[in-house]
Amino acid sequence: MWKKLLDRLLSTVIQQGSLTATYPDGSTESYGDGTGDPHGFSIADVPTLRALCLTPELGLGEGYMDGRVTIDGDQLDGLMRLLVRNQQAHAFPIWLRAMNLYNFWIRDFRLRNTTSSAQQNVAHHYDISDDLYRLFLDQDMQYSCAYFTDPAMTLEAAQIAKKMHIARKLQIEPGMTVLDIGCGWGGMAITLARDFGAHVTGVTLSKNQLATAQARAEATGVAAQTDFKLLDYRKVRGLFDRVVSVGMLEHVGVPHYPEYLAKIADVMVPDGAALIHTIGRSAPPMPQSQWINKYIFPGGYVPSLSELARPIEDAGLWYLDIEILRLHYAMTLRHWLNRFDANMEIVRQNYDDRFIRMWRYYLTVCILAFEEQAQAVFQFQLGHKRDAVPITRDYLYQDAKMQSHAPG
Repeated sequence: MWKKLLDRLLSTVIQQGSLTATYPDGSTESYGDGTGDPHGFSIADVPTLRALCLTPELGLGEGYMDGRVTIDGDQLDGLMRLLVRNQQAHAFPIWLRAMNLYNFWIRDFRLRNTTSSAQQNVAHHYDISDDLYRLFLDQDMQYSCAYFTDPAMTLEAAQIAKKMHIARKLQIEPGMTVLDIGCGWGGMAITLARDFGAHVTGVTLSKNQLATAQARAEATGVAAQTDFKLLDYRKVRGLFDRVVSVGMLEHVGVPHYPEYLAKIADVMVPDGAALIHTIGRSAPPMPQSQWINKYIFPGGYVPSLSELARPIEDAGLWYLDIEILRLHYAMTLRHWLNRFDANMEIVRQNYDDRFIRMWRYYLTVCILAFEEQAQAVFQFQLGHKRDAVPITRDYLYQDAKMQSHAPG
């Protein structure tokens, strides 16, 4: 039964490319039109076969993690790219469409991130070990999309460019107070304090990140200009000249968008400005990946622009600017995956094969989300007043213009 069901599913969905599936009974079936590079996978047992029929995305991720789905030549990128491209072009059978619809309608219930569950969700991912993240992130430990003004840039240079781009958008001046919501390991806060003279309050729910941020601020001589706290954004009090939030909105949850935007409006001075940097969808809303939610980012969600517009407007905030970064995160993730693989000997000393497969699967499917699907990165500039920042983007590129007109 399950073999016939999966065969029917693959026959329906895989219309382009060349795919072979080896079933638990040893039989092999081919799918697609035979074009392109061939890709294949093998299924070890009937329970895995059943999971692939009932919840294909979750079943494939779990099967790969556990070694019950093996990919020919371990060509994970190629196989997943073939599946994603066909998934976009052809509808799933009715039972899977019904399940996707159900998952979408119960989304708000699953994404009710209370103050206690939010901290548990953050700890699940960010409190694994700082040493793991140091193996594949840049030296400043920026765990968000870099900004590649040149595709040939190093990861370090692109992350510096991202921070400078955000700082220019914030129009930081010495002595300004800044709230950093979801401050991570402190890189943005330290940059704004050290290079721009700001006084930065950073809040996080990760104990590991808090300790590292405080230690780094002390080591770089900006401890007096930074105040890192283990604190939920909903509990922040006070007024700030600027608010920055990089890679945090993805963890807020749809039901809490009004609360999040209202808090930003509440703590920002009348002539202040905020910069929100978040992964987003350039397409209508859809259910979040079950596998990503279960193993990587519980409580996480990638919003469509339409889901953010209403709470921004309800908070009484002006859209000062919206910039869409396309493919920058794909390039960032490829750097991370390459560094993770390059450090595999060290990784294996601390993590088992299941974790390694999980992490590689995570980075790979995220790359494809930006290269093949509708994901991008949104940068919102928000304020109470329409003229909180200059009315053209020229101010963001003044340094580059001056350099281009400098005498040779």
